[in-house]
Amino acid sequence: MVVCGLACWRCRWLLPLLLGLAIIMGIIALAGRGWLESESEPYVQQASLWESCTRGEEDLNWNCESLMDYGWGRAAAATYLVGFVILVICFALAVIAFSIEILRFNFVRGIGGLLFVVAAFQIIGLVIYPVKFTEEIPLTGDNMFSWAYGFGWASTVVVIGCAFFFCCLPNWEDEVLGNIKPSCYYSSPERAPYLN
Repeated sequence: MVVCGLACWRCRWLLPLLLGLAIIMGIIALAGRGWLESESEPYVQQASLWESCTRGEEDLNWNCESLMDYGWGRAAAATYLVGFVILVICFALAVIAFSIEILRFNFVRGIGGLLFVVAAFQIIGLVIYPVKFTEEIPLTGDNMFSWAYGFGWASTVVVIGCAFFFCCLPNWEDEVLGNIKPSCYYSSPERAPYLN
């Protein structure tokens, strides 16, 4: 006999865990200096969300300028940071929602809506940065948007996925709460002739 059903009482912590992963990736993106880097030697340029640094081919010291002096730099940082703060709030709300015995599924759907807002803010910041950076900052040599910028996009993709799951979760309220009896399917028709 095979028993099919959604055993989600323990699995319900997967969504807050994924939000925690998105927070970790967001912290790496916010703190990382690898938003833009020189692609090959000599490594003469690197940038973060907050500043752009260059150096000469023989120079060991980086000369940095703040991107907060540019309107687009403040806009990119602000939109990504606002999205990150809302993400942290959604994580706290998700932990609270999944900690109580009787889940309030409309509350969970609201978290999903907030996560779409997070994704919108993060996408705006992640699009403003490369477009305006390449227009207004003189680039030296071959450059690439690097690992910290990739962590920003990875965080956004996880947030979008979680937003869909949080919005769709109330459709399976009974399965998550264990209110329905699992369906049983028999593997051979000889054992259950009344099914024919």
